[in-house]
Amino acid sequence: MKAVNGQEIIQVFESWSPKKLACMDNDPIGLAIGTLNKPVHKVLVTLDVNEAIANEAIDQGCELIIAHHPPIFRRLANIRTDNPAGRLYEKLIKHDIAVYAAHTNLDVAEGGVNDLLADALQLERRTILEETYSENLLKLVVFIPMAQAEHLRAALAKAGAGRLGDYEACSYTTIGEGRFRALAGANPFVGAVGELHVEEEVKVEVVFPEAIKNRVLKAMLNSHPYEEPAYDVIRLEQQTNRMGLGRVGDLTGEMTLQQFANYVKQQLDVPAVRVVGDLQSTVRKVALVGGDGNKYIYAAKRAGADVFLTGDMYFHTAQDAQAIGLQIVDPGHHVEKVMIAGVAKKMAAMCEEKKYLVEFVQSAIHTEPFLFV
Repeated sequence: MKAVNGQEIIQVFESWSPKKLACMDNDPIGLAIGTLNKPVHKVLVTLDVNEAIANEAIDQGCELIIAHHPPIFRRLANIRTDNPAGRLYEKLIKHDIAVYAAHTNLDVAEGGVNDLLADALQLERRTILEETYSENLLKLVVFIPMAQAEHLRAALAKAGAGRLGDYEACSYTTIGEGRFRALAGANPFVGAVGELHVEEEVKVEVVFPEAIKNRVLKAMLNSHPYEEPAYDVIRLEQQTNRMGLGRVGDLTGEMTLQQFANYVKQQLDVPAVRVVGDLQSTVRKVALVGGDGNKYIYAAKRAGADVFLTGDMYFHTAQDAQAIGLQIVDPGHHVEKVMIAGVAKKMAAMCEEKKYLVEFVQSAIHTEPFLFV
């Protein structure tokens, strides 16, 4: 096992939940407090960051906190240590505890907050509620001698090119002839300087997301025998890696709205829920958004959901949902606590695979501010 610093841990985290997935303007994600340029042996995973969480991190000997809700949400005019926020920041800095926040990017990421909620409800046949991210698809067309084509295809596949859905190493090859004349100063792989050479070549075509363009081109150039390979990179109309906020899926069986409300309380470990709709109506298709999903009621209705599960439902939005025939179950914002165990387990597995010597601690502090009486 290898000792690691905070930067290496966050590189692992961002390979799963990169910042580019954030879908809120000026979402304050990333390093909020402290430095990642230090050894880290223990990481505390939490939904929120308050003084009780800071004390927990100190008691547990954690050098880094990974949180879902950013501890600094708006630009600071000052840091006064005679108020609660300033006192929190002072404590974290004095104890050299860094805080990293993953907010809407963790909502969108596969296996993130919304998938964890869908897992808890055992939703089947899941789709995205609202697409917020996709990548352009590019096509590489490259010409190479037939004898070296298989080596090139293998290198491109290793770099991530040619992945289509549940298939990998996809490519298309056409046989043809390449012609060229090497000029003085060239060192041709085939042919001779000054002579027009005809070589039996193949045209290899692969597609890949734009995000890995540099990696794919590097793999192509490193595995190509020619000094000056002939190739094209073409932007396609199609897009790939479509991701988004919220999930839509089916329950394993039909329930009444009353039964579903009770099921949510049990599965998400909440004492009460708010409900809009006819408690005796039948529900099967569920749309959900962790946290505040008020602006997604129409997306849930378009998706054909019988019920929309989300937190912090506003009074007038609830009336709007009622008017369009969309039933609501609001278990509160705090159900996003599912990310504590989910992130800790995911990160522990990813770091173990890399042989990183680091422990992920699940916060035991209850940060729900509301009491149900």
